Amino acid sequence: MRDFSWTYFTLTGDVDAFLLYRQMDQLKASEGADGPDDAFDAFDEWEDADG
Repeated sequence: MRDFSWTYFTLTGDVDAFLLYRQMDQLKASEGADGPDDAFDAFDEWEDADG
């Protein structure tokens, strides 16, 4: 979603898309290693080990 909002902003110049990008960037920084992306990566590793 973050990449999409940046791409949309660069193509259209829409300020709301830029603000969404900034907000998502701040959320990612504040979550650190406990963010949802890390949780999904851990789930994928668990599935691979399960076989």
